[in-house]
Amino acid sequence: MLEEKNDNLQEADGNQIAENQEIILNENQKAIDSIEDSNAEEGEDETLTERHDIPMLNYESLSMEDLTDELEKLVSTEKISSIRDHVEEIKKEFIGKYHHFIDEKKDEFAAENEGDTTDFQYHLPLKGKFDAIYNQYREKKNQHFKALESNLKSNLENRLAIIEELKALINPEENIKETLKHFTELRERWKNAGPIPKDKYNHVWNNYHFHVENFYDYLHLDREARDLDFKHNLDLKLKIISRVEELVQEEDVNKAFRELQILHKIWKEEIGPVSKEHRNEIWNTFSALTKQMHDKREVLFEKQRESEVDNLERKKNIISEIEALATEKVAAHNLWQGQIEKVEALRKDFFNAGKVPIEVNEETWSAFKNAVKNFNTLKNSFYKDIKKDQQENYNKKIALVERAKALQDSEDFEVTTPVMKKIQEEWKQIGHVPRKYSDKIWKDFKNACNHYFDKLHAQKNEAVTEEVEAFDKKKAYIDVVKEVELTGDHKTDLDIIKGHIEAWKSFGKVPFSRRHIEGKFNKILDHLFDKLSLSKKETDMVKFNNRMEGLAGGDERKLENEKVFLIRKIDEVQNEIFQLENNIQFFANAKKDNPMVLEVKKNIEKHREVLDTWKEKLKQVRNIKNQE
Repeated sequence: MLEEKNDNLQEADGNQIAENQEIILNENQKAIDSIEDSNAEEGEDETLTERHDIPMLNYESLSMEDLTDELEKLVSTEKISSIRDHVEEIKKEFIGKYHHFIDEKKDEFAAENEGDTTDFQYHLPLKGKFDAIYNQYREKKNQHFKALESNLKSNLENRLAIIEELKALINPEENIKETLKHFTELRERWKNAGPIPKDKYNHVWNNYHFHVENFYDYLHLDREARDLDFKHNLDLKLKIISRVEELVQEEDVNKAFRELQILHKIWKEEIGPVSKEHRNEIWNTFSALTKQMHDKREVLFEKQRESEVDNLERKKNIISEIEALATEKVAAHNLWQGQIEKVEALRKDFFNAGKVPIEVNEETWSAFKNAVKNFNTLKNSFYKDIKKDQQENYNKKIALVERAKALQDSEDFEVTTPVMKKIQEEWKQIGHVPRKYSDKIWKDFKNACNHYFDKLHAQKNEAVTEEVEAFDKKKAYIDVVKEVELTGDHKTDLDIIKGHIEAWKSFGKVPFSRRHIEGKFNKILDHLFDKLSLSKKETDMVKFNNRMEGLAGGDERKLENEKVFLIRKIDEVQNEIFQLENNIQFFANAKKDNPMVLEVKKNIEKHREVLDTWKEKLKQVRNIKNQE
């Protein structure tokens, strides 16, 4: 009994250890995946690695003039693909400041023209200069990516050709020394093959790595030559591990992490495999060190996040101070000059405060602009002595009455309703009018609004009545469909079901709150389809066609989403077929009745049948879109 208890405890301890090891491996893999994703992107365009060496300034603190100068310097002196992040950050800050500047000028114009901004125009020469430089950047970027696209395609074909040659090396009849020589040449060609599309990077490399290890492990190579190569590769990887151990202690975490990315690329692309007895051990060591570096980088990011949160608090305080100034009633010129100086100082503090968390950046910027705008509105009101009197209010309300009367007979309810509601809101915002006009102008306005909204409500009531009638018909029809008896004849039964589907559609749309009846009908259809002597594919296509016909002439967005979904599924299945066909090449010398070969072929056929179904569905969707 005691022995049994000890065995159970040992088994539990073993399970816990295995679970802990699994957790560690998963955490390590996350760090590896992070680096491989970055390398895949930079593997597509090698110049991207240089962007890390170009300092990212605090562009928010720069004026529009300084932003323009910085953009011009980057575009004229740096490689175009290395400055993508910098240019987009500069553009964001410039456009934000420009719109803020224009809004202020527009407010000043409104103050000078009694609120009318119809003729407002303002030309800022600096904006034209900025746009010209940015367009120059776009042209260079387009040229770069056009050339890059051609190179990526050529390099991909070259790497795939190398893999095919690598496969062909598995030939026991060939001289081993010539084979090893050829193998070395292929590895050198691979090393110099150049960048490929990032979405192909991991797949192509995994394929190459598989065949390299296959070459080492499954061919009857010259053991001495193989072991020497294994030892050479082990020495190189141990040196990398030693260097990573130093990088873990490096104070400049970003610099160390960039070097780690490079070491991962060398490990992965330039150094061959090691003997099986060392593979897992050195890889686990390398992975664990990578995880340590990844954790240090995460700590750095967390500190940056804390700094951004502090910056956000400072900016909120600045906004609050400006908002307070925007509510202070000042009645003298010299006092207003003091207020203006305070706001200018606060604006500079805001721009120098540093970055805030990206998820609240737009919200913070908008709050700042509104605060400054409110202050400027108060200031302009003082200097231009813009006062709303009752006669001005009367003129505005007369204009609203005319607009309401012009729209009161409109039957374009979807467009007109929000306009009428906006007119009503504008009416509420306008102050009192002279008493002698008050009753009449209110009566005219109310009559125009009531006339329109009475028509709107009548139209809605009519639509609701039709939907309720449709529901009643469908509810009664449910009982009819439940009693349907199939004949057993394939074609006849299919026509019967389709007839009921068409009848159901003819009843029209039901109220939103009663759409559950559609689910009941579909369950009955599923039951009928199950009774049909149709193949799974045929049943699937009939149901799919029925659903697509329901979308025809309706929501274009849903049809487009369906098309995108089908294209993605087709790509996934084609990739799976490609991988299976690729794997079967490893059994080229196996017997035809080999169980593993038969299983892979069977799997390929299943995937092809699935692929045909997805393609047929995509064709159906495209036909519907072409008919619209």
